[in-house]
Amino acid sequence: MRKLILWMLIIIFTAAPLMAADNAVRIGEVVVTATRYEEDIASVPANISLITEKEIKNSTAQNIPDLLRAEPGIQVNDIGGNRRNITVDLRGFGESSALNTLVLVDGRRINQADLSGVDWTQLPLDRVERIEVIRGGRASVLYGDNAAGGVINIITKEGGHFKAGAGAGAASYATYRGNAYYSNSTDTLAYSVTGSYLSSEGYRDNSDTEAKDLGTNINFYPYDFLAFNLSAGYHTDNTGLPGALKESDFAAGAVRTDSINPYDFAKVDDFYFKGGPEISFLNESFIKMDISLRERDASTFASFAGGEFSSNTQIHTFAFSPHILLKNKAGRADNTLIAGYDYQRAAEDIINDSLFFSVRTVGDYKLQKKSRGYYLHDELSLLNGLLLSAGYRYDKADYKFNPAVPESAGMDESVYTLGANYELSKDAFFYFSYARSFRHPVLDELFSFFTSTVDTTLTSQRSDDYEIGVRCYLPGDMYAQINLFRIDTSDEIFYNPFSYANENMDGRTQRDGIEVSFSAKPHERLDLSGSYTYMNASIEGGQFKGHGIPNVPNHKASLGALIDMGRGFTAALNGIYAGGRPFISDYADSFSDQEDYFVLNGKLKYRLNNFTAFLDVNNITDEEYSEYGVLGGYPLEKAYYPSPKRNFAGGVTVDF
Repeated sequence: MRKLILWMLIIIFTAAPLMAADNAVRIGEVVVTATRYEEDIASVPANISLITEKEIKNSTAQNIPDLLRAEPGIQVNDIGGNRRNITVDLRGFGESSALNTLVLVDGRRINQADLSGVDWTQLPLDRVERIEVIRGGRASVLYGDNAAGGVINIITKEGGHFKAGAGAGAASYATYRGNAYYSNSTDTLAYSVTGSYLSSEGYRDNSDTEAKDLGTNINFYPYDFLAFNLSAGYHTDNTGLPGALKESDFAAGAVRTDSINPYDFAKVDDFYFKGGPEISFLNESFIKMDISLRERDASTFASFAGGEFSSNTQIHTFAFSPHILLKNKAGRADNTLIAGYDYQRAAEDIINDSLFFSVRTVGDYKLQKKSRGYYLHDELSLLNGLLLSAGYRYDKADYKFNPAVPESAGMDESVYTLGANYELSKDAFFYFSYARSFRHPVLDELFSFFTSTVDTTLTSQRSDDYEIGVRCYLPGDMYAQINLFRIDTSDEIFYNPFSYANENMDGRTQRDGIEVSFSAKPHERLDLSGSYTYMNASIEGGQFKGHGIPNVPNHKASLGALIDMGRGFTAALNGIYAGGRPFISDYADSFSDQEDYFVLNGKLKYRLNNFTAFLDVNNITDEEYSEYGVLGGYPLEKAYYPSPKRNFAGGVTVDF
């Protein structure tokens, strides 16, 4: 806690003198995720972050989750210490965060239809143009399932004028990486191609990984009113899974880099395609039809005290999302209406081979989930600086299981949102919103592989999301925002460690929070940014009444600085603090909390014409900590996934 107070004092005393600097307002940043079309951030009644390409290049991040660590309301956990198995928690959903945070790539959802959640390695950082983060459940109307905590939309680089380049680097733990890109355009065609390679032995035993990626974006403009957009990508990796280390393992002589699961692994091959036409008409109105396909093949092996388990899973996903946007005048006010339909079919073929206490079982399963959603969202911009918004969605999910009893299941939800944004002055905006969001169960929450039965008692969870905030563009090129929120959830879906089953929580859960963020430029050679989040995530009734949600810290803070040292040199420094939090599965609050931690990372970069060299130092203070902790073993005890100590990375890039 002392570290947190120190960092908050640094933020306050650093920001205070900036008020005397010259005014340089940065209003006009545009996002597409909040409404499925381009809109100024300042007009959206929600807490929004935009991570730009420039910020990505200057950051100490090595992947997309690293970029998200400093964002308010987001908790990132690198489970294996190899930047391969990562959870990103938006708004305090803890263990089920992967199922309550919707992740998009160019508007295409990448959340899986099963418990595997989001694969954050599917897209390398060098392919990313910007990242948009929309907090809160209001995105459920436009995007449907999985958005209870919010949406993270990763926008990839499109083709443009001629650009080409390549990079190579090395890091601690025998880590090597390389990447290359090329983009160009004609009068009617723009395209880009990127490729990357990563190999690492990892921080711990059996945490080695090898990954290859290839991606392309193509935009074709045959007429002024017609465009065809296409993006595709291929990802493959083979990664060791070191597992957790229990307190009894450390007592028996284990060290932080050891693994008690030396043969566990996951191997993934993943391909996707997304494309479709966009037809413009009238005054900035358009019709857009997106079609996407995804083929994912994953093989895993896991060992434990009672035996071993291997699985081969193939998921085939097809999605079709047509929508229309109409811009017009409603009297003297501007009106924007968007309506659409989302269809997704995910078919999962699974072969499980398990050995439990010398008894081998082989199962062949075919699971399917079909989702259909109809939505309508309207924004009315009045002349007195007031913008009103409202939306509605009906969403239905149908499931099929083979072999199973019963063979099918279905559920549906209706959700809606209301919001208002008021321009207090040309530099300050006040907003509030209410949203109803939902989450349907995923396939293997409903289905039991042990009994081939479907849990007909499990239902969708629902949340009521309340939000109020102020964003200001202050003198000194300073931006500040404060946001207060509450999320009340009923029938929250979770894994009950006492019944060994996925259930609906028998009591309401509540998440109250305050999110504060700022950025400033007190000097032409210095950029500062920071954030603080207070989160109280608690269970308000039922079996676990009065206890906290596992793996959700009450306090989280960040502070970053970028210094232009001249002569082509820049230095970046970024610190992250996360407070204590209950261990995963400790719903009964039977154990003391996992310890807080503070990590400081730095980057030194040199640029000369088209040549760039960099050196990263991660965990500068050599902190010994674990981002992720669980309850494991029998009897239950604390278990840790140790995080890397001080480590280094360096490399060069050449751009043409």
